[in-house]
Amino acid sequence: MDKNRVKGAIDQVVGNAKRHIGDVIGDIRTQAEGAGQEFKGKLETGKGKLKDAAREARDNALASHQTGAESKREER
Repeated sequence: MDKNRVKGAIDQVVGNAKRHIGDVIGDIRTQAEGAGQEFKGKLETGKGKLKDAAREARDNALASHQTGAESKREER
């Protein structure tokens, strides 16, 4: 799991908490900060998911390439 996913999840949780605290105390600034941090966390999580998907695709391509090379050696 990419570190961006972890960081994003933390930002989402903290931002959500800030937003709810702002709702309870009636502080618009805290609500806005929380919503912003929550959104930032969602972006960060998405970035981590993309990195994980790219890493997985690379690993699958390498494994497929290595398997193909091994089968060509066996044919000889």
